Amino acid sequence: MFKIMLIEDDITLYHEIRDRLQQWSYNVYGVQDFGKVMQEFADIQPDLVIIDIQLPKFDGFHWCRMIRAHSNVPIIFLSSRDHPTDMVMSMQLGADDFIQKPFHFEVLIAKIQATLRRVYNYNTERIDLRTWRGATVEYVKNTMTNEAGTVELTKNEMYILKMLIERKNQIVSREELIQSLWDNEQFVSDNTLTVNVNRLRKKLESIGLASFIETKVGQGYIATEEAGEL
Repeated sequence: MFKIMLIEDDITLYHEIRDRLQQWSYNVYGVQDFGKVMQEFADIQPDLVIIDIQLPKFDGFHWCRMIRAHSNVPIIFLSSRDHPTDMVMSMQLGADDFIQKPFHFEVLIAKIQATLRRVYNYNTERIDLRTWRGATVEYVKNTMTNEAGTVELTKNEMYILKMLIERKNQIVSREELIQSLWDNEQFVSDNTLTVNVNRLRKKLESIGLASFIETKVGQGYIATEEAGEL
């Protein structure tokens, strides 16, 4: 699992981000002493660092400089400051991205995934084969097969299906799907997402699975699975 170092002094926000990222199987480490960030960085050896700008003792720009002097680890700034110079400064110091508070968690996770993919050539869905509702899903071939037959999906349709079944019985928001597809270089608007989901359902209908992709009005979509199924 990837290790993320979260340099954030707002304890409430730190715990919220940590808990959400842990749901995505990331190991999250906070800072115990904001005067010794580099010592803790060396101990943790994180795969990605998220830094707030306004911190006790030294600001996030200082720690970004210090980290960049020793490591090329990806860095994402997370800040309530909205002045354009802050974003320019973070990029000049070698940060990989900048997210302004308040933010949607779906945007944060999508940017983390995109950064990890780019830096480590990491595919967030490493599994090539998955079963769902008695059907075999082959991610590489973009196909689904069960006793009723085989359907071929487009790249976007398979990506949507992957996100849903990897988080089966959980609602995946429309915003998260759009953002993830966008960061995966599949440029999708809200209307395009609707079209792709409808096409996916139509294809699943031919093998009797359309009803198991449910729409949660005002929230997103969910792929249902019976308890005990893998």
